Amino acid sequence: MSDSKPEFSRRELLGFGAYGLTGAALSSLVSGSANGGAHETHFEPKCKRVIHICLMGGMSHVDSFDYKPGLAKLHGKELQYEERPATFFNRIGLIRKNDWAFKQRGDSGLWVSDLFPHLATVADDLTVIKSMVADSANHTPATFQQNTGFQLNGFPVMGSWISYGLGAETEDLPAYVVLPDARGYPAGGTINWSNGFLPSVHQGVAFNSKGTPIPDLFPPESILPSTDIASRKLLAQMNQADLTRNGAEDGLLARIRSHELAARMQLTVPEVVEMADETEATQEMYGLNREETADFGKNCLLSRRLLEKGVRFVQIISGGSFGSPRINWDGHEDMMRNHNREAVRVDQPVAALIKDLKQRGMLKDTLVLFTTEFGRTPYTQAADGVLGTGRDHNMYGFSVAMAGAGLKPGMSYGETDELGWKAVEDRVHWHDFHATLLHLLGMDHERLTFYHNGIERRLTNVHGNVVSGVLT
Repeated sequence: MSDSKPEFSRRELLGFGAYGLTGAALSSLVSGSANGGAHETHFEPKCKRVIHICLMGGMSHVDSFDYKPGLAKLHGKELQYEERPATFFNRIGLIRKNDWAFKQRGDSGLWVSDLFPHLATVADDLTVIKSMVADSANHTPATFQQNTGFQLNGFPVMGSWISYGLGAETEDLPAYVVLPDARGYPAGGTINWSNGFLPSVHQGVAFNSKGTPIPDLFPPESILPSTDIASRKLLAQMNQADLTRNGAEDGLLARIRSHELAARMQLTVPEVVEMADETEATQEMYGLNREETADFGKNCLLSRRLLEKGVRFVQIISGGSFGSPRINWDGHEDMMRNHNREAVRVDQPVAALIKDLKQRGMLKDTLVLFTTEFGRTPYTQAADGVLGTGRDHNMYGFSVAMAGAGLKPGMSYGETDELGWKAVEDRVHWHDFHATLLHLLGMDHERLTFYHNGIERRLTNVHGNVVSGVLT
């Protein structure tokens, strides 16, 4: 069936599933489990599954979660740092106050700005790290490091590591699913969910945010079911002969497993992406009835449904590629215009996701991550002595938020300096963040390794400490 036909009748689904699974059953005799099955953890986990909301482009921490009253007092004045900050464009304008008012929210008094009025309503469920640091102020290597722990591509992303470490809870869906921005893939495309040198079964599977969820999941209508069954039987026989002759080979086994999984997904995917069984109140809570929030709201709601079906790790991406116009969080020229546009898309859906998970009892064993590759500068990106309206990249101190299993809720951890430029208290590197994530999932980051090119590789390289200050 072509990609142009996004909906199928029940009879079509059952028919495709029947002859698709016939071939899958044959291949499973050779390959075993399609997803590898669930694995033992190193110790008792606090959470079983993760939703990672990834804000591409660099969200401003001083306009969202890191309140710095000093910015308003020094608005329009020159920096007095002895050290000249290193920036991406090396254009240091005057200090700029936060463009959105901050308030203490909920019973916890957590500072959240008016940029996120809906997230502010779940402040008591949030855990904010305000002292994050990265090693690059360049989007691509910084994004790689956020996802893989390394600035170079070719390394597995954390979703792949989690799939490798924990295995799958379901045979009907991938362990790791990616929901890209409906406006387009981020810079680097599929590299952002690459399995790197891990077995290819652990690569993230991207769903389309519009139209058919997965291209080419169903065969063209021109191919008769009997022809498709015969083709699958022949393929299974050829695979069996190759394995008997040459032994197990990762590439072939991974391909066999992917075809087996795809056959099962013919039944599961149309069911999981169908929102008709969600109540009108739920759809409205996620913002599916509003143009600004419909796309991202659908992805947030879909992520909950995927977790309910046994998916381990769902990554929701906010922001597409760079260029003109930018459709991400890269607010170089005009912070208010850029961040207002991006925040209105995600604020209500993310808050709804946290509330929905909590009311269903899922937040107690689910971890929600709300991260960005770096923050923005407390001064404007303009010529020296000029007060501009945009902010440059800042890798020296920024904020990420989390919610869910094993975390102390309604708290912030770490501090940046009085203007929000550098982390000065309880610095948290991405290696530490990744070590903490794996710890919550019951895995020791030093023991989760994969031998590659003579090195026992791991997500945290040779670094990383669990941030115990955010844990219950």
